Formats: sequence, C-alpha cells, structure tokens
Amino acid sequence: MKQPILDFNLKEISFYLKEHKFPAFSGRQIFSWIYKKGIFDFNQMSNLSKQLRGFLDRNLYILSFVLLEKKVSSDGTQKFVFKLSDGGSIESVLIPTAGRLSACISTQAGCKFACRFCASGALGWRRDLKPSEIIEQVIHLNHVSGKRINNLIFMGVGEPFDNYENVLKAIRILNSAYSFNIGARKITISSCGLLAGIKKLAEENLQVELSISLHATDNQTRTLLMPVNKQYPIEELLTACRSYYKKTKRQVTFEYILIKGINSDLKQARKLVSLLSGLDAKVNLIPVNSFRKEFYAPDKSEAASFKGLLLKAGIPVTVRRERGADIEAACGQLRLKNLA
Repeated sequence: MKQPILDFNLKEISFYLKEHKFPAFSGRQIFSWIYKKGIFDFNQMSNLSKQLRGFLDRNLYILSFVLLEKKVSSDGTQKFVFKLSDGGSIESVLIPTAGRLSACISTQAGCKFACRFCASGALGWRRDLKPSEIIEQVIHLNHVSGKRINNLIFMGVGEPFDNYENVLKAIRILNSAYSFNIGARKITISSCGLLAGIKKLAEENLQVELSISLHATDNQTRTLLMPVNKQYPIEELLTACRSYYKKTKRQVTFEYILIKGINSDLKQARKLVSLLSGLDAKVNLIPVNSFRKEFYAPDKSEAASFKGLLLKAGIPVTVRRERGADIEAACGQLRLKNLA
C-alpha cells in the first residue's frame, strides 16, 4: 500500500531514501518540488533519477483529496469541502484580508466535544486527520489562491489537542524552511481547553499562538454551552493557562462567543475581567453565528459596551469581523459532511 509522502519530515524522508539505497539528499530535492514549486507528480521531478522517480511512484503518493465543493462568499472568503480517501469529508476556509492570507484548517473529521453553538460536532467524531491530511489542506488552498498563505488558524472542524501529535508534526513541517516556512507566530492553535494539550504545548519551545475557547465566566453557563467543561472546569483551565504563560511568557487569547441573554451583559464582562486578572491575555469577542435557532447575537451596542468594559480594565480586545457567513464558513458553521 502506498504511503503519503506528506507524512514525512525532511529527516524521515532522507532516512527512508537511504534505507532503500537512494541518496539521502534527494529528500530535499523532492520537498523543493512539492512545497516550493507546486509539482505533485513524481515523474515531473526532472533532477531525480529515473529509478528514483519510479520507486517513488510505486511506493508513495503526494495528494489524495477530491474537491467536492467550493463556495465563494460576497466578502471574498472561500470554503472548500474535500473528500478523504476513506469517503469522509472535511472543510477548510481561505480568508483574504489586506496584507494577509489566512487559512482555517481542520484537524479531525468531526468533533467529539459537541459545543452547543458549533456545527462541527453535530454529526459526531469520525477520526483524526493524519499530518499529510492537515498539510494537504494548506497545499490545496495555496494552489487555489495563487498566493502564499502566511497565516494559519487551526480552528476548523475538530479539536487540535485531541489529535495533538499529528497536529504538532504538521505544524513543524509547515513551519520549516524546506516547506512553506510559515512563521510560528503566524500559526494559531485553538482549543476548547484540553489541559494535557496546554501543558504539552508549553514544553514544545514553539512560538505558536494559543487560543482558548472560553465563552462563559462560570461553570454552569460554560457547561451548558460546552460539555467539555464538566471534565475541565474553568478554575482548572485558567490555572493551566497561567502555568502556560509562566513557562512561555506568551500571551493567551481567549475566544468568547457573545450570545444574547446568556453571556453578553456587563455583569459577565466584569466577571471576565476578574477571571483574567494577572494573566497576559487578549480577548476575541465573536457574535454568535450559531446553527441553532435559539442562540442570537447581541445588538451592536451591547457588544460595544462589553468590549468597552474590557478595554477600560486594560485587556486588549477585538470583535471578530464576520467572514463567510453567507456560505456557512464563519466561526461555528463548519461541519463534517458524512458521505460514506
């Protein structure tokens, strides 16, 4: 059975070639064709020997996705649905802004954690994505855009820390000079708050951005919105984030979905200020884009008041601009489409 070459880092592909009696340095040549030149057919890699090209073609493959659907939003956002080799599917989003091209990447087919405001867990979890399947999303989006993606957000379908090793391997490959050389500080991992993942990331010596989906200021409300809170309550989550900051000295971003009548009033804003006291934190406010009819975003004045209170307390805060809602590509709208 053929193996995906995108699962290999440079050290691994060099060892693989050497093990099969081919020059180890050819690994760098192969990766240059794939990542730098956008060539995905081994037979077109003209500086490799005929014997090596034949060996690669018999034993490895580069791409495996089938594009099932592409939608383009009125704001320029593009959503892609890819069919996986086992018949499942994932979604990825390309978000152009002034001076930046961002890709929102999925890490699992489906999600186990079933946050009530998010469509990704509606059909459950199917499986983890391999490093190659994570990287292939970036390759396809790069190819479609005709430009280099310079900002990666692991905030698509799935929980990155539930697929920790595969996600981190993909990030290290995408960050490397032989691949796309995407700066670590331009890569964001978003988690619903799996403590083991936060602790492990603190030890990685990798300057990626950590974003935590908080969305509430008390356990009762957070459990209502995010069942994972039963296992990892707010107090333990904030303790892990403080330990992460102490170890890395890196600011933590907290995602906070604003839902009218649930977590968007000034009382909740004051409680959020108290929760984040003493922590180098930034807050990203997100008016809800829920697929559930019972959740509604607050009006602009309520969101502005919430933001203003945080700013007055000295907490950096942004309100995320809605992108791609008309094609179900906004935050909380991506989902698994179970095709098999």
